Amino acid sequence: MEADWRCFLECSPQGCRVAVCEDRVVGTVATLNYEDSFGWISMLLVDPEWRGQGIGTRLLEEACQILSGVETVRLDATPAGKLVYDKAGFQDEYLLVRMKAASLVGEGLPGVRPLEDSDWPRLLEWDRLVFGADRGAILRRLFHGAPEYAFVAESAGEMRGFLLGRHGYLSEYFGPLVARDDLTARALVSAGVARSQGRTVMIDAPRHTAEWNRWLESRGFREERPFIRMFRGTNSRPGLPGLVFAIAGPELG
Repeated sequence: MEADWRCFLECSPQGCRVAVCEDRVVGTVATLNYEDSFGWISMLLVDPEWRGQGIGTRLLEEACQILSGVETVRLDATPAGKLVYDKAGFQDEYLLVRMKAASLVGEGLPGVRPLEDSDWPRLLEWDRLVFGADRGAILRRLFHGAPEYAFVAESAGEMRGFLLGRHGYLSEYFGPLVARDDLTARALVSAGVARSQGRTVMIDAPRHTAEWNRWLESRGFREERPFIRMFRGTNSRPGLPGLVFAIAGPELG
């Protein structure tokens, strides 16, 4: 959690807010502006003791005001949070599911190798197309935080996919995972698992194809909870979500 907040405070220092009651922080929200293509809302949290008093709604309004100059605002909602976002005019974009597995065993596969400095121009150009906006600063932060989970897949000199990850307090997190097809995505996950040394691993996977989710289950991943990616506005820059096999995280997009 501390690493997430450091990321927001460095990448969007004017886009973070807290709710304070009696000199105590009782709620938070953070925003990111992805080159004015769309804004992102995350870390909308309210102390359980203070819920039901409109603090979450007020923080959401504040976040939308921060991003008022951006035509589209997006976020990943829990089923409970979706009720608030529906009332605020957000619409469903697609479904996600958090999957978790422990004590996995992976393997290195042909065509998958560690990310190198020379890969960044191609990776960032492709990611901008898939994500819908430039997020190079975020991706480089992820790489520097967990370089052992950074892989690319190549075939005949063409980049077929890439994986980044990060360390969590209780588990490792894989994402974003962008790939041309299921087989490439599987190879990248297997490479990441081989570096996880049996630690618990989490992936937030879009429900685009049943085959992808079934493969994750066959490797020992189990569904933990669903999310709904939502948006308000035109959503004119959705990117290419069909090539996203794991998101960077509900807090990052």
